[in-house]
Amino acid sequence: MQDIERVDRCRVCGRDDWLDIISFGSAPLANGLLDPAADDADEQAYPLDVALCRECGLMSLRHIVNPEKLFRYFVWVSSDSALMTRHRQRVFGWCAEKSGMAAGDLVVEMGSNVGTQLALFQERGLRTVGVDPARNLARIANDRGVETVADFFGPEVTASIRETHGAAKLVMGHQCFAHIDDVHNVLDGVDRVLAPDGTLVIEVPYVLDLLDENQFDTIYHEHLSYYSLTTLSRLFASHGLPVVDVERADVHGGSIVVFAAREGSGRRPSARVADLLALEERRGLTTARPYLEFADRTRRTIDAIGDVVRGLAAEGKRIAGYGAPSKGSTLLQMCGLTPAEVQFCSDTTSFKQGKLLPGSRIPIRSPEQARAQAPDYYLLLAWNYAEEIIAKEQAFLDAGGRFIVPIPQPRIVDSALTASA
Repeated sequence: MQDIERVDRCRVCGRDDWLDIISFGSAPLANGLLDPAADDADEQAYPLDVALCRECGLMSLRHIVNPEKLFRYFVWVSSDSALMTRHRQRVFGWCAEKSGMAAGDLVVEMGSNVGTQLALFQERGLRTVGVDPARNLARIANDRGVETVADFFGPEVTASIRETHGAAKLVMGHQCFAHIDDVHNVLDGVDRVLAPDGTLVIEVPYVLDLLDENQFDTIYHEHLSYYSLTTLSRLFASHGLPVVDVERADVHGGSIVVFAAREGSGRRPSARVADLLALEERRGLTTARPYLEFADRTRRTIDAIGDVVRGLAAEGKRIAGYGAPSKGSTLLQMCGLTPAEVQFCSDTTSFKQGKLLPGSRIPIRSPEQARAQAPDYYLLLAWNYAEEIIAKEQAFLDAGGRFIVPIPQPRIVDSALTASA
């Protein structure tokens, strides 16, 4: 595969009937961190255009960056925040309730990262195998005792897992399915390893939350697809895996956790499935309107964030970014912000520290360095953890510092946790 390819046919339904939604031009990879000595001319940029499949309602990027380039070395590591720790416990509970799994059963996870979710299953007596293409993350997972195959999930890998470990009671993928182009190959891989009475569990950011909350910064090259339950139901059913349950989750800006089982399993869909499909029908998610309205709001929100930050910088205020997530890198690029406005970003991930964010070239510093040079304002790039972060940083607020929370609309939070436009 070349470094970049254009999407002609929808990866879900195979049709070539697209409605253009919004173009963000060309942008560097959101996780393409730079060494300070890197030459600007060496930084590659790729098209970032969004379209809607008129046939099945999939919102998708129109170009694919070679996954070898994106995922063989990956800088995002599963968060140990209180929010995500609670969520992983909740996912385990849902899986136990809906799959009937018991100690000794096999759980296989695609995109398993450093094995944080699988470790929780291990603690409860289940056997686990992870599959993740990032060699650096697979090494960490194996070192912590979570068996992980450093490869892309598909039929060959899962056939080997089944031969070695047996059939899986549960196959899961958390926040990775939206990264995958050949979803049919992945579901063929599920078919190779899933037991006759097994359950497929896929968690994805929910397109309805993205639209409602103006989450434009979650659109970057890793995120190829933006799913509704309607579209996922069609996709899974085409592989003999009807959806039997769904849960909404308050992570990553709003997600859905979708449960599917083999045809003939006798499992009837829960009322939650019909309720969410009906909501999507009422909201017109298979029509153009909500997507075009999102595009209009996005353009206005990008302008508003830039105006707030540049206005404060012009007043002599010192501004830094809180967190250096992929979405933060994207937001800074889309809003045209540079070190002239945002002096640095603070991030707890050690191998991000000392690097520059792509496109904006804003330096990343450790939290200790940030506290030593406390800004007047933090632009909260990790806004999906806003409640947790603001509570943690009460001393910063009490000292007169403020947060700019950019999504869904920029607002300023002071020590009294009051917001103003």
